[in-house]
Amino acid sequence: MAFNVVVKVHPVVLFQIVDSYERRNADSLRVIGTLLGTVEKGVVEVSNCFCVPHREHDNEVEAELVYAAELRDLNARVNTQETVVGWWATGNEVTRHSSLIHDYYTIECPNAIHLTLDTTLQGTSMGIKAYIRVPIGTPSGNNGSMFTTVPVEITCYEPERVGLQLSSKTIGIKKSVEPVHELAQVSEATGNVLSMLDTVLDYVNEILAGRNISPQDNAVGRALLDMVNSVPKMTPEEFENMLNSNIKDLLMVICLSQLTKTQIQLNEKLTLLTTL
Repeated sequence: MAFNVVVKVHPVVLFQIVDSYERRNADSLRVIGTLLGTVEKGVVEVSNCFCVPHREHDNEVEAELVYAAELRDLNARVNTQETVVGWWATGNEVTRHSSLIHDYYTIECPNAIHLTLDTTLQGTSMGIKAYIRVPIGTPSGNNGSMFTTVPVEITCYEPERVGLQLSSKTIGIKKSVEPVHELAQVSEATGNVLSMLDTVLDYVNEILAGRNISPQDNAVGRALLDMVNSVPKMTPEEFENMLNSNIKDLLMVICLSQLTKTQIQLNEKLTLLTTL
């Protein structure tokens, strides 16, 4: 694997790792597991994972490989796009047992990556690092290998972003937070878009007036031009009609879903009464 590898990790993977660490056995110092995802043009996207029970001794590692293979096969039935891309471990460093575990995953994935998540919070944060193993040595001497770090980024799908925003609202709150209503989400998203448009307009006006302190970036100007050209040309009346039509469709779907929910609840109660 080349050194220009970039690892992109989805938030659900981090949540699963932390959950596995919290559920570990009392005598387990760290937890390991399998990483699932896709690899394309040097970008390793980790979208799923699972824990593999193991025990570490002085000179060997015992892992339930049959259990890991069964989970891998079950996941392949559900999501054929995801394959084994490496393995993960809790902690803030590569241990002496990491090479032994990595040997197994190179059988599943020749260019396996190793991901570590610092659940000990030694650096006041849950640091995340990604490694690849590269060979070292001289042509006529002894050869070996070493783990070297590669860039790691956090990426997410739009539904994951919504979940993260909802989770962030629960920080410091002991009670549960109900999901935001669909129309409230639309209103909040619209407000965010308006705020970003105001920021862009201020930036453009400062550039045109020559008051911008930061250096001008032509790439930003081309990106803004492409964004403006991608917007369909329509009059305010046409846009209002389109928006009102979509809102009516949304309200109709909400109404039908509520009616369906009410009917199901009534059927359950009637079924219960008939069985008494």
